[in-house]
Amino acid sequence: MNEPAQSTGLGEPAGAGGARRETTERRVVVIGVGNEFRRDDGLGPEVLARLRPHVAESVHLVSSDGEPARLIEAWTGAALAVIVDAVRGDPQTSGRIHRIELDRADLGPVRTVSSHGLGLGEAIGLARALDLMPERLVVHAIEATDFSFGVGLTPAVAAGADALTAAVLIDLAADAERASPAKSPALPR
Repeated sequence: MNEPAQSTGLGEPAGAGGARRETTERRVVVIGVGNEFRRDDGLGPEVLARLRPHVAESVHLVSSDGEPARLIEAWTGAALAVIVDAVRGDPQTSGRIHRIELDRADLGPVRTVSSHGLGLGEAIGLARALDLMPERLVVHAIEATDFSFGVGLTPAVAAGADALTAAVLIDLAADAERASPAKSPALPR
């Protein structure tokens, strides 16, 4: 199930049976936010493509336009949700990478400057109000400057995409290790 999934509207990616299913399986999702036809905004889908050959079948890779309800739908019920997005910074430093981690215990407001009208901050606020936050939420973002029509990332964002992909893989590996401490004697019990 490592292909970017289109939503069924039921909290599961298309191809997952078409209906919400009860499961005891630990759910991990990576959500690539963006539009591949808006230059740097294509970062999310690009990172999903780079991740695909390297992640376990159990990791759900979901492409999203960043609309808050669709983000919430994608991460609902997840033990770990990783968001990948291109953002506008102030002041802007194209290619600068950011990582933010939240868990359900974090109560402070999240302020992000997305390239989308309503975005992650609104999705987090709404998900908190509805008790639909994942157990852990990790946001990986790269500051970008070109959101014009066109295909392909600018050089600064493309260079950062490799480091960001590696950082997501590190988060996924650390989460898998954390989730199965009996298999890893190096972890405290």
